[in-house]
Amino acid sequence: MKRIIFPLILISLTLSSHAQEPVRLRVLSYNIYHGATMKGDFNLDTIADVIASLKPDLVALQEVDRLTNRARKMDLVTELGLRTKLAPLFGRAMYYDSGEYGEGILSAFSFVSSCNRPLPASPDHEPRCALEVLVALPSGDTIAFVGTHLDHTRNSNDRIDQARLLADTYKNYPYPVLLAGDLNATPESEAMGLIRQVFNMTAPKPYAPTIPSDDPKKKIDYILTDKNHNWKIIETRVIQDKVVSDHCGYFVALELGNE
Repeated sequence: MKRIIFPLILISLTLSSHAQEPVRLRVLSYNIYHGATMKGDFNLDTIADVIASLKPDLVALQEVDRLTNRARKMDLVTELGLRTKLAPLFGRAMYYDSGEYGEGILSAFSFVSSCNRPLPASPDHEPRCALEVLVALPSGDTIAFVGTHLDHTRNSNDRIDQARLLADTYKNYPYPVLLAGDLNATPESEAMGLIRQVFNMTAPKPYAPTIPSDDPKKKIDYILTDKNHNWKIIETRVIQDKVVSDHCGYFVALELGNE
């Protein structure tokens, strides 16, 4: 009996130890300027190459066109998914130019579920949305990944209302949450103050600017972690590519630890 039980104990301890390892993720947020690039050439290979070089697990894309005239009737997130070998998902914020415009998500993991949440917007402002996916990680953990693009107008009450809704929605969410996107708000703004009641910044101080890509002056692109779970930041990086977009990309490598 001892010869049987002893190996089983070792196997049990090994499995238990493996289960305690933190979950590691590579996450990117990128406003892709409706795919045009700064050369206006719609060279999706250029965009895809930058994304793929970072080997991300999850990507939030903003200013994503689907079948619009200006994007040459291309479904941008699907095209980028094919080029990066990541699962694509599009969330419409509004109909535009004989097609659709909104958010995109690319994922190394299949989607358990998805939800496209409309955000508050005045009648004379662009509609905005928050595209959420639940993904089941190889570790067995399920997390929520949310990509969004808040109102861009100066001194916007819409942006504050949108930030408040996001904070209220994810304050006590049943899953660990990553919020990513172009929030059109600097870290000290009222909108970010509302969001930071529920989410932690991943960027270290002093905050590296993300726009414009040719000479960054302000930080408005983010990846944030919910405060209810044990997230650890391993690496942060601003991706300054002057061709891909007028925004820099923002990349974070992080771990989700056990409670």
